[in-house]
Amino acid sequence: MTEGNFVDYVKMHVSSGNGGKGSSHLHREKYIAKGGPDGGDGGRGGHVILRGNSNLWTLIHLKFKRHFRAGHGSHGSSGRSTGADGEDIYVDVPLGTVVRDSETDTIMFEITEEGEERIVVKGGMGGRGNWHFKNSVNQTPRYAQPGIPLEELDITLELKVLADVGLVGFPNAGKSTLLSVLTSAKPKIADYEFTTLKPNLGIVEYRDFKSFVMADIPGIIEGAAEGKGLGYYFLRHIERNSILLFLIPADAEDIVKQYEILEDELRRYNPEMLDKDRLVVVSKSDMLDDELKSEISVILDKDLSVDYLFISSVAQQGLVELKDELWKLLNN
Repeated sequence: MTEGNFVDYVKMHVSSGNGGKGSSHLHREKYIAKGGPDGGDGGRGGHVILRGNSNLWTLIHLKFKRHFRAGHGSHGSSGRSTGADGEDIYVDVPLGTVVRDSETDTIMFEITEEGEERIVVKGGMGGRGNWHFKNSVNQTPRYAQPGIPLEELDITLELKVLADVGLVGFPNAGKSTLLSVLTSAKPKIADYEFTTLKPNLGIVEYRDFKSFVMADIPGIIEGAAEGKGLGYYFLRHIERNSILLFLIPADAEDIVKQYEILEDELRRYNPEMLDKDRLVVVSKSDMLDDELKSEISVILDKDLSVDYLFISSVAQQGLVELKDELWKLLNN
């Protein structure tokens, strides 16, 4: 998926349908001059419904269509005929979509399952016809209920990517390069920071036709939890990942310190993210000879609290071991 096609934030205005009016008709036909009340009920107004669709990976199909209006219910008619219900509007969204009330910024619900349907605004109920109000005292009521008015709401859709492995690292750590080597994804790769401005997804093929999904988000910098750099805008994309894969380049001044900064940013954003399985990968390790690797390993064994691997995406080193370790963690 190209970067420009990934849309993960959309604002919408949704409106349900009015309920139809009940009828106050009195029965009339040949030889029956004064029949009783026979007004039918009004039809229900249409709902606006969000529906989970596992074939969608982005909100781009909603980028240029922001208004959704359901149909109005038809009015009741004679012969106790109920009016037709208004047409429901279905809006398909990718799994992992969070729906917020734009005015209050509160989360209304999340859609995480295929085919899951949630009503955003309910259609107005149809009014009751006059035959409902007939009784021994009032045998010919000439009134009926009006329909319930529609509901309108401004909502915000936020997509949290559903992936098995999320790549975490500073800008220019080699995350996009790793994704491009392990998967068929074609992220933008260049030798400057913040090359990646949108999340990228790729499917990693494993042995025996098995696979898992890997997500690359824009680089994190110190202070991201407070909104620095690209801030917390993309941190939500790794909330749903099963495994966090920390990428730290071999030429970093202090590998352990970089890991601790990244870990601290995640903790400040959402402490629950540190309950996930984690693995540290020292990327660009083709720049290291065996002696340097041994020296770094001694430091990491002493000061690093999680498992680590040396890899090189460009030189294709350590990638099989990395996939084996990730698969083991996913199926632990």
